[in-house]
Amino acid sequence: MREAVFRVVAELPGHLEAQAETLPIRIKAPTLEELQHQASEALIEHMGPVHCTYRVRVRRHQRPPCSAIRPLQRPPALRS
Repeated sequence: MREAVFRVVAELPGHLEAQAETLPIRIKAPTLEELQHQASEALIEHMGPVHCTYRVRVRRHQRPPCSAIRPLQRPPALRS
């Protein structure tokens, strides 16, 4: 099975845009779930019956993970 990968190119609250990596398809939606649905619909419209041989994937930007958890800063142990 082939994949149609859509990369998120714009992400604002209530507005996502994605571009297919290998196809001339650009989609917009308010949520990630709706974006996945729009990607499937756009692929059906673009490919026709052959769309059944494709798996649709939506990927966001690869960013380093962020966390509010900070390492515990302990003072060095006292030696006697």
